[in-house]
Amino acid sequence: MRVTVRVRHGWRVTPKQAIGIQQQLRSRVRAVDERAPVRYVAGVDVGFEDGGTVARAAVVVLAWPSLVEVEHAIARRPVAFPYVPGLLSFREIPVVLAALRRLHLRPDLVLCDGQGYAHPRRFGIACHLGVLLDWPTVGVAKSLLVGTHAPLPVARGRWRALRADGEIIGAALRTRTGVRPVYVSVGHRVSLRTALRFVLGCAPRYRLPETTRAAHFLASIADRPLR
Repeated sequence: MRVTVRVRHGWRVTPKQAIGIQQQLRSRVRAVDERAPVRYVAGVDVGFEDGGTVARAAVVVLAWPSLVEVEHAIARRPVAFPYVPGLLSFREIPVVLAALRRLHLRPDLVLCDGQGYAHPRRFGIACHLGVLLDWPTVGVAKSLLVGTHAPLPVARGRWRALRADGEIIGAALRTRTGVRPVYVSVGHRVSLRTALRFVLGCAPRYRLPETTRAAHFLASIADRPLR
């Protein structure tokens, strides 16, 4: 599949320059629904090998709404950016793009293992990837990075808005009754309510969406054969 990067910038930058890029690009985020029907939903995740010097990205494409896997791809690249909280996209997106280029099918929606708009500069990895490709993306994070929310009911499917600095930046979503929530936020070209619907639909049995679970398995098993 041909992956066209519509917005380009350098990757070998300093943390200060990376923050500047985030601040420059965040105005391009569109929290509106993509009207094209969703037939394929993908999950992306990144693991690290060789003492953290090599990044291993996995992308898994599932049919929607059956969640049957139809394709996956893996890529590896040397890590070229240090670990800095809030700037993880600069470590991970280059290898994610390499994995996406190995796909034959283009997903209609990508769920990222990380933050989207619920980020200190409102530009987490889901926003960054979505803006670069101009694809619909959603951030699904396992932990809270910024913001607060009201007490969350214990039942599956319940959610509460995540707020920071006077605005709604995402939501805490209970994907399984009585289990810790996940934190959902817009990446690009999708509304928060639509993001919540797809994340819940991708998590019929477990806390994490099947997209995330499948991608994490491939990204984290270092001895699995590469494609």
